[in-house]
Amino acid sequence: MTEILAPAGDEQTAYAALRAGADAVYLGLTRFSARESAENFCVSALRKLTREAHLLGAKVYVALNTLIREEEVPAFFEAARAAWDGGADAILLQDIFLGRALKEMYPQMVLHLSTQAGCCNVHGAELARECGFSRVVLARETPLADIAAISALLETEVFVQGALCSCFSGQCYLSSFAGNNSGNRGRCKQPCRMQYTIDRAGYDSPAYAISLADLSVGAEIEKLRAAGVTSFKIEGRMRSPAYACAAVEYYRALLDGAPAEEVQAAFSRVKRTFNRGEYTKGLAFGQDKGFVSRAIQGHIGERVGTLTRVGGKLFCRSAFAAEKGDAFKILRGGKEAGGAVFAGVGKGGFFVSSRDRLAEGDEVRVTLDVSLGARALSHVRKRPVTVRVSLRAGEKMTASCEGFSYTGEICEAAKSAPLSEKDICACFEKTDALPFAPTVLAETDEVFVPKSVLNAFRRAFYEGLAAVLAPDREPLDAKAVPVPTFAVQQGRQTAVIVTGKALPKDADIVIWKAEDMTRMTPPAGAWLYLPPLLTGADEAAIAPFLDAFAGVYCEGTYGIPFARKYHKKLFLGTGCNFSNRIAVAAALHEAQYVALSKELTLSEQDVLAAEGTFVLSAGDLKVMDLCYCPFGKTCRTCDKRTRYTMTDASGRAFPLRRYRAAEGCRFEVYNCAPLAAGSSLPSALADCSLGDLTAAACARDPVGKLAGATRGHAARSLL
Repeated sequence: MTEILAPAGDEQTAYAALRAGADAVYLGLTRFSARESAENFCVSALRKLTREAHLLGAKVYVALNTLIREEEVPAFFEAARAAWDGGADAILLQDIFLGRALKEMYPQMVLHLSTQAGCCNVHGAELARECGFSRVVLARETPLADIAAISALLETEVFVQGALCSCFSGQCYLSSFAGNNSGNRGRCKQPCRMQYTIDRAGYDSPAYAISLADLSVGAEIEKLRAAGVTSFKIEGRMRSPAYACAAVEYYRALLDGAPAEEVQAAFSRVKRTFNRGEYTKGLAFGQDKGFVSRAIQGHIGERVGTLTRVGGKLFCRSAFAAEKGDAFKILRGGKEAGGAVFAGVGKGGFFVSSRDRLAEGDEVRVTLDVSLGARALSHVRKRPVTVRVSLRAGEKMTASCEGFSYTGEICEAAKSAPLSEKDICACFEKTDALPFAPTVLAETDEVFVPKSVLNAFRRAFYEGLAAVLAPDREPLDAKAVPVPTFAVQQGRQTAVIVTGKALPKDADIVIWKAEDMTRMTPPAGAWLYLPPLLTGADEAAIAPFLDAFAGVYCEGTYGIPFARKYHKKLFLGTGCNFSNRIAVAAALHEAQYVALSKELTLSEQDVLAAEGTFVLSAGDLKVMDLCYCPFGKTCRTCDKRTRYTMTDASGRAFPLRRYRAAEGCRFEVYNCAPLAAGSSLPSALADCSLGDLTAAACARDPVGKLAGATRGHAARSLL
């Protein structure tokens, strides 16, 4: 059984997607949603939606997938309980250990691990299963071979359509540190969609250097189905009902084997609702040429023709049936030249008007097709049911369906104008707002029933049927949230992340980053740095070197089963985003050392300062992991540098570090200013990935000792 899963940022979109044929929808509540700016749902709206979804045989998943700080834990548990009581079929979480605590408290809950948790390999899936999750939403960077391996362990959900995050999910801090809006709290301002220059020939002019095209796997979905994927996820809780509806129709046509012309028509509708960069198949199938959309950042729609002039007016010769309200983006040489709106029908096309200076030969692309909005809201989806109604003199009225039976008043023999079977059928074919498509089988022996009585009987029957087919969930009992106790922090240590051969003096722990994961010469006594994305191919490449390392420092919780497998000590890194006591206590049960979230204030860090905890206190501040080549894999002409600089329109320079993984290069983006936050109770972690070891010497007290440094969120938390 495979599932088409649609986004729902509001009620209108949710119902449009369901009625277009979605097998499930996912949404957020008013708190703890990774799309905070979506309209989202209150619990009463959730109850109403889940009732219709369940009557249609569909499901509703609720995303509570932000990071949860310590004082929010009770409210988070209450929100999860309210979502479950409201009929949610599963709860999506980012915090894997909060999920485990939730499952232990309420075993009947179904939990899905959000893509924000970064599950990308079998080790991450193993831990998710241990923690009580029945499904993992895979990182968008997961290769097809790893998708198949994970799908053999538990249910997988894979993105097939919509926006791609530039950074590995859950590990993006660019909006947080450069713009004071945390993506881990659903407030990302998308600085990745801005223009940058990179100091490499051919890339030194302003462009959307790390803005990715939208994902559309299209016919490749069959490879995902063959790999064992359960759910095909459409991204877009910030997008319109027209988008959700069009995407559902497209993938329904593909999965159902619809004729080619029907599939193409559905894809055409998708392109008109949102299309950033003409699409990519995504990293599951390898980076393609159109992966980075350097020239155009926003919606470019579907090409419908080119401009000419007729009678001095701008005219587009096209078969597209434009109408009032339609809008267009105009491209010239592949770049945006302006916009236009519909201005009237002409022979063989339509006129447009624009405030921009447009020219003959410019490409016309429709970006707003008002007919698709109307189409999205016009769909009707009902559940076929067979209803048997019996109205016999001297007997109670009865109606039954799918094992449910309802009785009414005793029928009287008609003295005149008896009810006919046709009358009864006509009455029971009305289901009011309930999504039933009844086939009515009626029998009667000439009885009389007042119309008001018969209508009341019908309404009560259908309400009763709905209550049986989609029953309210038995409310869960409120329980006290567990509060872990911590061992008191004793001596404080210093850990330092380094690259190359230069090593810090007097560091208690040295964490070494390879510049080439396939060829490593580790320093004696060092711990190996493992990035957030570790594929099966990466693991095979590094396995022969592991004996030379004292332990592994891992930017994902997948490190727990990984360290067990290879019998290595474990340091769980800042990328795990630990931000509450439950998560920290659980992590310390598995690892020797744990780094806290780098978005916490010093006082918030101190609350979590158990024995073995570290905080990023100084040095280079990694804000993004790019699991692709921003240069389009132009390997033959690559200058093979390990360092570049990415500069934004305001002149802020962000270091870009390249390293080699098993199947190509990846990149790390660092903040435009180094970090000098310091720490209080936890041990200090200094990041010297860019080669300067100054931060290592002042990790405990770096304030005022690093030129041009920021204190980050030391005084102001964004969680």
